[in-house]
Amino acid sequence: MNKTVKELQEHFRQLRLAETAEELPQLLREAEKASWTYLEFLEAITTFELNKREAKSIERRMKWARFPFIKTLQEFNIDEQTALTERQLTQLLEFSWLEQQYNLIFLGPPGVGKTFLAIGLGIEAIQRGFQVYFITMGELIQLLKTQEFAHKSQVQIKRLQASDLVIIDDLMYMAMDQREANLFFQLINHLYERSSIILTSNKSPEQWSELMGDEGITTAILDRLLHRVEIVHMNGDSYRMKNRQHVF
Repeated sequence: MNKTVKELQEHFRQLRLAETAEELPQLLREAEKASWTYLEFLEAITTFELNKREAKSIERRMKWARFPFIKTLQEFNIDEQTALTERQLTQLLEFSWLEQQYNLIFLGPPGVGKTFLAIGLGIEAIQRGFQVYFITMGELIQLLKTQEFAHKSQVQIKRLQASDLVIIDDLMYMAMDQREANLFFQLINHLYERSSIILTSNKSPEQWSELMGDEGITTAILDRLLHRVEIVHMNGDSYRMKNRQHVF
């Protein structure tokens, strides 16, 4: 039985293929112009739908990640820092470390590109199908302290815990009290061997106990974070200063 294009479009919509329904007239024109076989036409339809679904999935994961800004690794000038070679960056982009729940710690003073690199890796991970969550240490402590009574905090903590990669920015920039240190330990303990973590910090791990105020908790946290880890020391001139735009 012959069907009109509009009727076929409605069938696609009933199958929840709304974007394919909209694209159908164009696909039919291309099929007629290029004399596609039935198989080629079916391939064009399914490829279009899969590409649209993947694009939507990436869009959802980007929204979930909550990046403060979007900077890809294509914008990261590998020649302007000495912490990573091009070969090492390529290895990181293979994401075997993420599949095996390894952690990364980027250490160095402000402005050397720690957050830039962490976000760039996070965006690449999303493109590969991983779930990523970005949060600053200050925001994280606030979430942990309010999750018992704030629904919004509960939702964000659940998203964080469900992520393949958690990026914690500016770790140990501020001192923690006993309760905060305990809450942070509980989170790290939950993520341990479930998710990978990228940490950025201007303080080395041996200095963390000074800010946590509890050597026992610090040791327990370090045991889990450093079990499988790559530490990248990003010391050097400020990346932001090198790349600033001059007024004069």
